[in-house]
Amino acid sequence: MGVRRFVDSLFKGPDEFDLTSGGIGKPLFYLSLPIVIMNLFQTAYNLADTFWLGRHSTNSLSAISFAFPMVFLMISLALGLSVAGSVLVAQHVGARNDRKAEYAASQTMVYAVIASLVLGVVGYAFVDEFLVLLGTGPEISPLVVDYMQVYSVGLVFVFGFAVFMALMRGYGDTITPMYVMAGSVVINVLLDPILIFGFQSNPLFGYLGAGGLEAWLLGLTGYTGSGIEGAAIATVFSRALAFAVGIAVMFRGDRGVRIRLEQMAPDLSFGRKVVDIGLPASIEGTARSLSINLLLFVLAAFPAEISAAYGIGTRIFSVVFLPALAVSQGIETMTGQNIGAKKLDRAAETNHFGARAMLVVLTGLGVVIFLAARPISAIFTTDSAVVAESATFLRYAALTFGFMGVMRAYTGGFRGAGKTLFAAVISVVTLGLVRLPVAWIGASALGPVGLWVAFPISNIVGALVAYLWFKRGTWRETDITEANIGADISGTKTASSDD
Repeated sequence: MGVRRFVDSLFKGPDEFDLTSGGIGKPLFYLSLPIVIMNLFQTAYNLADTFWLGRHSTNSLSAISFAFPMVFLMISLALGLSVAGSVLVAQHVGARNDRKAEYAASQTMVYAVIASLVLGVVGYAFVDEFLVLLGTGPEISPLVVDYMQVYSVGLVFVFGFAVFMALMRGYGDTITPMYVMAGSVVINVLLDPILIFGFQSNPLFGYLGAGGLEAWLLGLTGYTGSGIEGAAIATVFSRALAFAVGIAVMFRGDRGVRIRLEQMAPDLSFGRKVVDIGLPASIEGTARSLSINLLLFVLAAFPAEISAAYGIGTRIFSVVFLPALAVSQGIETMTGQNIGAKKLDRAAETNHFGARAMLVVLTGLGVVIFLAARPISAIFTTDSAVVAESATFLRYAALTFGFMGVMRAYTGGFRGAGKTLFAAVISVVTLGLVRLPVAWIGASALGPVGLWVAFPISNIVGALVAYLWFKRGTWRETDITEANIGADISGTKTASSDD
């Protein structure tokens, strides 16, 4: 019972705390912790796909790597839609205008469905042309096509679930999406080996020592697996179930924000607002991904151990920065709700508090990684040259992790204020105008060291730019709650704090 009480104390829903009054640290913690766990679940899902496809064939593993750029391009649009929906819901909830929050959620969901259907058709029809641009070989291309066509058909479920999580976060509920995500990941992990291998020579049954059960199921079904296509089916099916649960939760409206069928006729004025807020958010996410991928051109001039060290380093970064990503999204929600409540000073202090917290926490993690860089690197490889180089990379970047946390905190605040263009510009400047040029020039002049120093320099510059821009106060010049969005909601009176 003591363990249960401790676990319950870590997760509190929006009914148990107020984002617009009282202390800042506790509600930000309660918002952010479930997001960290959701990100860990997503990492587990990615690792499961990689693990089982790696045991299926090298070509399957290679194919999933080529499929990722297409997947990311599709998801980047969902990122913009989800940010727009989250911000609009947060500001209306903060203004105690529940009917407009419901309208924003309903409209965001219908636009997500429309966008995913259109993009799914495009992805299905033009996957071959995209693979030509990537230069995929003939032994890999058919596998990528198999994966992407299934994924494109099910894109509406992937989009819908992402938007569900964002809308609930805007309301202040990150616990319900965490539970739904957990169930989705468990289903995906269970289905992956079955749908990839079927019931013939399935390594899962070998690990379990259940060869007799495998033979019985093979005789019963005759199913021998679908390879990489099976991995896509597992993803789509698990996301479809999660989306169905999410839709049911929102239609019921007893947890988080509610959606209503009668408010789902597409509203073009709302659509324009979604584009205004969402497009820069998509650009921000795309810029982050492109900065990682474009550095591969710089790495091409170096031996394989350098690119391997880069891969190890960036994977470690992705785990270290999970708290910063979660806090950034928590700040986004708290900023939005406080702006809606016209508590701009509290919104500002939320950003400063989050930035200070991330500076301390990530700097502490950076010190640990700096001191243990070699043993941490050795977890991922036994090649001594790669271990040495990746340890060098980690030592150059580790002590500036806190600055990356500062940048993420303030960009979350900009998004919460609806100023997603500001966040996008900061990402483009930091990654495109600082990190890439420094890496390119530094690698030519100093070798691998020149590449590694690009990371601490860009981290510091990004933090300074974000802080100084936020201090200017231009984010205060916004009030989505006064915009004429959903002014006539089926003739229904809007809710207020006096209702």
